Amino acid sequence: MILIVIAQFLGTSLWFAGNAVAPEISQLLDLPGILASITSVVQFGFILGTLVFAIFSVPDRFSPSDVFFFSSILAACSNLLIIILPMHLTTVLVCRFMVGFFLAGIYPVGMKIAADYFQKGLGAALGFLVGALVLGTAFPHLLKGLDLNFSWKIVLWFTSGLSLLGGVIVGFFVPDGPFHKINSKFDLSLLPKLSKIRALKSAASGYFGHMWELYTFWAFVPMLIIFLNGNDVIQPEDSLLSFFVIAVGGISCAIGGVIAERIGSKNVAQWALISSGVCCVLVLFVAGLPSWVWIGLLLIWGILITADSPQFSTLVAQSVPAEYRGTALTLVNSMGFAISILSIQLAHVLLNWLRIDQVLALLFIGPVIGLILFRLYDRREVI
Repeated sequence: MILIVIAQFLGTSLWFAGNAVAPEISQLLDLPGILASITSVVQFGFILGTLVFAIFSVPDRFSPSDVFFFSSILAACSNLLIIILPMHLTTVLVCRFMVGFFLAGIYPVGMKIAADYFQKGLGAALGFLVGALVLGTAFPHLLKGLDLNFSWKIVLWFTSGLSLLGGVIVGFFVPDGPFHKINSKFDLSLLPKLSKIRALKSAASGYFGHMWELYTFWAFVPMLIIFLNGNDVIQPEDSLLSFFVIAVGGISCAIGGVIAERIGSKNVAQWALISSGVCCVLVLFVAGLPSWVWIGLLLIWGILITADSPQFSTLVAQSVPAEYRGTALTLVNSMGFAISILSIQLAHVLLNWLRIDQVLALLFIGPVIGLILFRLYDRREVI
């Protein structure tokens, strides 16, 4: 399990690498305000990738370890093309889109591999695995926050190297799990069949509400910190704080997984979703207060906003037969990230009229709707 967690961290370090270097790329291209585009294009690539993987049942028809291995290599190469090819906005966006596409073979497939190793204790296993994703996501902010005066290209070289290493770890040292079941058939009717499972719809609904909030919060954390600090431009300490706000969620994923073994994934997911929604509203009241107050709130928000993710994924995996787990996880990921794009773009538009704290406060809509639908479709039985 530890190798899967390490590989997941290494592979997903590519996710926000573009965000970490967005200010330098924006300056080179003389195009301000490209952060939302760089973030959303990765999400869009991930959506298309997961959709393709789900339609063709790639994680269930082929060895998930092989899928992870080749996806890690292709994602790393796509990331490096930003450095190799002539600098142009279209080039950057296409390359980051391809990174997102191949991340579809890393994140949900990593969860599929974990599910093939654990029939019991899946909530705890996915807690550590998603925690690795969170740390990988935060890592580029750490590189920027350390202010080591290296080129933005180093961030892309380094994260690409990490992805390659993660692929090698899984490809050569993590065989398919003992509970892996191959679904060799290509069945176009599978997706409609999955959509009729109430337990799956319940888990997916909660996950969708979580995704409305999560990536928009992550994408705009640096901007929120700049606003609360009263700065005009991002400082190294702002990037470092962004790292901690995001990375602390990795710890909560792991702890939440351990707690889920005692009280159940459903309870952990529900309470984390409710609590993070409350944080959305509380951010309206911290501007102008001492820094320790709003820093504390952001860290608590960072803890709560991720704790439900692995538990919703656990509920998704448990709601379908083993031979369909990879497809179900990938499909739900695809739809969840589509929702995250809408949320990010809406937030970007609303910034024309509202302050960043007001925009992020509106994210509470996701947890509220997600919780309502989660309860509406909830059934206790598991297939």
